[in-house]
Amino acid sequence: MKIDVSLAGDLASAAERARSLAAVGLDGAFTFEGNSDVFFPLVAAAGAGLDLYTNVAIAFPRSPMHLAYQAWDLQRACDGRFALGLGTQVRAHIERRYSSTWDRPVGRLADMILAVRAIWANWTDGTPLDHVTDFHRLDLMVPTFVPPSLGHGIAPPPIWAGALGPQMTKAVARHADGIIIHPFNTGSFLDSVTMPLIEEGLVAGGRDRSALVLNVGCICSPSLTEEEFEHSSKSIRNNLAFYASTPAYRRTLDHHSLGDLQPELNEMTKAGRWSEMASLIDDDVLDLLAVRGTPQECATRLHEEYGSVADRLSLTTHNASDEALGQMKDVLTTIS
Repeated sequence: MKIDVSLAGDLASAAERARSLAAVGLDGAFTFEGNSDVFFPLVAAAGAGLDLYTNVAIAFPRSPMHLAYQAWDLQRACDGRFALGLGTQVRAHIERRYSSTWDRPVGRLADMILAVRAIWANWTDGTPLDHVTDFHRLDLMVPTFVPPSLGHGIAPPPIWAGALGPQMTKAVARHADGIIIHPFNTGSFLDSVTMPLIEEGLVAGGRDRSALVLNVGCICSPSLTEEEFEHSSKSIRNNLAFYASTPAYRRTLDHHSLGDLQPELNEMTKAGRWSEMASLIDDDVLDLLAVRGTPQECATRLHEEYGSVADRLSLTTHNASDEALGQMKDVLTTIS
């Protein structure tokens, strides 16, 4: 089970951050599509030797051709260690923040995956580009616009996609090379709800489990001191309160008979009572939905909860030090 963390910080610090993560033995790093570009930091981090991926690049505002070029260049820069992680966001952001089209999101994302692969097939072996669907028209490519080869032994990058609802989860399992599970989850929810959907999607695509990388997001913050523990616990409470206020994430709460939290927290967001929301996340809820403690304690919990299922974990770490993360990774390596 590989361990990845965010390339937190700005573009100027991405290369140094990546080298530091590699030095303590972590396997990979990823970027969020938040308040900065999701691809630029990965260019800076490409030489650190880590696996790198977008977690996630919002797909619908971008054309498949843009994504194909960006991922191709990063795959070459990383010597074959890049994965293109795609996601949908929600309708309001797609239409009102990105000024883009929200239409049949499950089918649109699946078609985006197929479209990017069609472009790469043209660049790789000259397969005629002829991907014309309800969502995309890609049937023009001339030699001038074919990028240089990725190099001997380097294949086009895998395409991973984030999934939350049942239909999207099944579609991603059917079409993508990997599935990225949102960090607002638990091992029980993953086993009981998500994995059966993944298996259904794999069967529909005529694939087996080995064809799909399962990347599980998890809120996890190992601490070396009591002060670090208290600081990260406060940050985690705020993070969980925000996630729990969102209707799309209620399914996880319902699974643990905590669904009533969601509308209460949602009403607080509408009233602007942001600073009060964390008070509803008590220690029991925090320790159900997140992993905290010493590096040893965190490693043990991650192994018990996800070790038999996940291929890699993408951790939301709430300012955990690289030293603590490295110690946790060492313990995980020992017990896995």
